[in-house]
Amino acid sequence: MTPAVRRATSEDAGQISDIISEVLGEGVPVALDGPMTADEVVAWQERMGDRGAIFAADDETRVVGFGIIDPLEDSPDECFYGAWVRVDERRKGYATLLAEQALAFAREVGYRNIRGQLPEGNEPALSYLSAIGGMVPFTNPGAHFELPLEQE
Repeated sequence: MTPAVRRATSEDAGQISDIISEVLGEGVPVALDGPMTADEVVAWQERMGDRGAIFAADDETRVVGFGIIDPLEDSPDECFYGAWVRVDERRKGYATLLAEQALAFAREVGYRNIRGQLPEGNEPALSYLSAIGGMVPFTNPGAHFELPLEQE
């Protein structure tokens, strides 16, 4: 079954918090600062305002992954994109579905530069973000995608 990708609500915050903990628990560098409670996820959504969003991939039983378009405060034409999927739900195309929805949102908002953070030593992230970079011109004609390396 292909999950529906939709804009996340505050009802999804607990599951998104669980996914963050699960991903961080793997011990592989990811572009997340640390664990978040459900209340912190809701505050993150609220901070993004109308120019950002969290998207949920939902298989009707649970949220299997989430993606974000997070505005960059210092640059109104730029945003950060990221996606995270539960360990047992990977390699099923969910992150690509999240990217399609998130990039369409970025186009609607008018972002010209989309960034993905590439943590050092995370080869699956490199592969995924490289593929997403190839999607950007088709989804957002004229937009650019960058892969800044996370500095430790």
